[in-house]
Amino acid sequence: MITLRHKGDFTKTTKFLRNARADRYLKVLDKYGRAGVAALASATPVDSGITAASWYYTIERESGKTSLTFGNANVNNGVPIAIILQYGHGTGTGGWVQGRDYINPAIQPIFDKLADDAWREVTRL
Repeated sequence: MITLRHKGDFTKTTKFLRNARADRYLKVLDKYGRAGVAALASATPVDSGITAASWYYTIERESGKTSLTFGNANVNNGVPIAIILQYGHGTGTGGWVQGRDYINPAIQPIFDKLADDAWREVTRL
């Protein structure tokens, strides 16, 4: 014969699910979206300042998933300027302009902080 006993209730689980349903995590994503845009703007190489001022973020929710995406709206003749600054590009005379890795070092600390805060939010009961 098997006997099963339990003590307590599901108060903490119910609280967690209620908070998750209330989309409290969206505030965390919004906070880090704004921080990421600021970090990217300050790290972007500046000539005219247009590329640095063109960073944005979106929070997308679909099929039970939520994503935070960063983008840059500065496109010249179909060429995303932030990308050619990052990876380099050819010139019209056959030369090459070396890229500069500025995106990854700028955004990585934001992702690290976001992961820490998200974990704290999930485990906080």
